[in-house]
Amino acid sequence: MFENLTDRLEGVFKKLRGHGVLTEDNIQEAMREVRMALLEADVNYRVAKNFVETVTEKAVGRGVSQKLSPGQQVIKLVHEELVELLGGNTEHIRLDGHQPAAIMLAGLQGSGKTTTSGKLAAQLKKQGRKVYLVPADVYRPAAIEQLQVLGERLDVPVHPSTTDIKPVEICTQAAAEAREKNYDTLIIDTAGRLHVDEALMDELKDIQAAVPLAEVLFVADAMTGQDAVTVADKFNRDLEISGVILTKMEGDARGGAALSIKRVTGKPIKYVGVGEALDALEVFHPDRTASRILGMGDVLTLIEKAEEVVDKKKADKIAKKLKRNEFTLEDFLDQIQQIKKMGSLEQIMGMVPGINKLKQLKDAPQPDEKELAKTEAIIRSMTLKERRNHRIIDASRRQRIAAGSGTSVAEVNRVLKSYSAMLKMLKKMRGKPGAMAGKKRRKVPKGMRR
Repeated sequence: MFENLTDRLEGVFKKLRGHGVLTEDNIQEAMREVRMALLEADVNYRVAKNFVETVTEKAVGRGVSQKLSPGQQVIKLVHEELVELLGGNTEHIRLDGHQPAAIMLAGLQGSGKTTTSGKLAAQLKKQGRKVYLVPADVYRPAAIEQLQVLGERLDVPVHPSTTDIKPVEICTQAAAEAREKNYDTLIIDTAGRLHVDEALMDELKDIQAAVPLAEVLFVADAMTGQDAVTVADKFNRDLEISGVILTKMEGDARGGAALSIKRVTGKPIKYVGVGEALDALEVFHPDRTASRILGMGDVLTLIEKAEEVVDKKKADKIAKKLKRNEFTLEDFLDQIQQIKKMGSLEQIMGMVPGINKLKQLKDAPQPDEKELAKTEAIIRSMTLKERRNHRIIDASRRQRIAAGSGTSVAEVNRVLKSYSAMLKMLKKMRGKPGAMAGKKRRKVPKGMRR
C-alpha cells in the first residue's frame, strides 16, 4: 500500500536532511519533487498542485524551529497536509436515526460491491448489530447466489431475491421484513454497469426514494486510480453519496484514488478493503494512513489487529512456557496461525515504523508469504511427539517430513535450525535477570544507606 509514493518521498526528505538550514530555495526544490511524486502516484493534477502550494506557503511563512531539522520541519508540514487531504478526521458510518438503518452500496461492475457487502456485514455483526443482507442486483444471478453463500458463511440472513422482481420492490420488501423481524441494519447490494448510464442512476434514485437510507456508499477499486475518482464524482453529483469504500487497497502501490477522492468529491473514505478474507475491511483513518505514506508505520492499527486475533489465555500460556523453556514447535505453529489472522506479512510489516528503511538494506530479510507457508507445512507434517520434542527428529524422520510437506530435507533443516536458534536466544535473554539475581549483594556502609 503506497509503496511507490513512500519510496519517492523518502528520497526527497533524505536530500533535505543534507541541508543545514531550511531556505526558500531548497523548499521550492523539494516541493517540485513532491509534486512529481504525487503525479506519478496518479493523484489528480489540481489536487497535487494545491497540496504543494499549501505546504510551500506554510514552510516559507513559518519561522524556523530550533528543535527540528530542515527535513523534519518539511516532513511535519507534509504530514499535516496529507492528513487534511485524506479527510482530516476519521468518519464512521451513521447507524442512528430511522430503523432499520439502511446502507446502500453503489458502484461500477467489478468494483467489489458484493464481497464488500459481506465484509461490512461481518464487521457490523461483530459490533452487535442484527444485519440483513439484500441482493438487489437482478441482472447478475451470480451476485444473488454469491451474497447467499456469504450470508451462510457469516450466519447472517439474506433476503430471498429473484431476478424477476424489480430492485426497488426487493428493497421495500426487505425493509418491511427487517422491521417485522427486528433487524436493525440493512445492507443493500445494488447492480453495477461497465460504465455510468442513466438507467443505472435512475434505478439507484428509485431505491433512494423508496427506502430511507442512513448511508449511500460508493464502492471503487483503488487500483483504477483517477478513473475511480471521476466515477465517484459523477455518482456524487447524481446521488449525493455519503462516503466511499476503496477496495483492493493492499495491491495499490500508488494511492492516487485515496489521495484525490475526498478533495474532488468532498465525501470521506469510510472503509478500505485490504484483502480477500471477510475480515479484511478496515475503518479508514486519515492520520494513520498519512503516517504510513511517510514511512512512519501505523502502530495503533497493528495493536488493534493484535488485540482482535490474540487469545489472551493462549498468550498467557505461551508466556509461562517461554519462562520455563517449554516453547515447542506446536506452540510455534500456533503463533504462525495468529500472525496469519492479522493479515499478510507485507501488510503487517507496513505498519512497523521505519520498516521501509530496513527493507532497502542490501541484506535485510524481506517478508515472504511462501516461506511462512513452507514452515507451516513442515511443522504440520511432523507427528505430535516430534512437535513437542524436536530433538528426536533424526535423518529418517527429516526425510519423511520433507516428503509429507512437499519440501526438501534442506528446508526442514533450515526450519529446525531457526527454531533452535530462537530457543537459544530466548534462553539467553531469560538468563540475564536470573544471573543478576543470583549474585550476592554487597554490604553497604551505614552512612551510605538510603
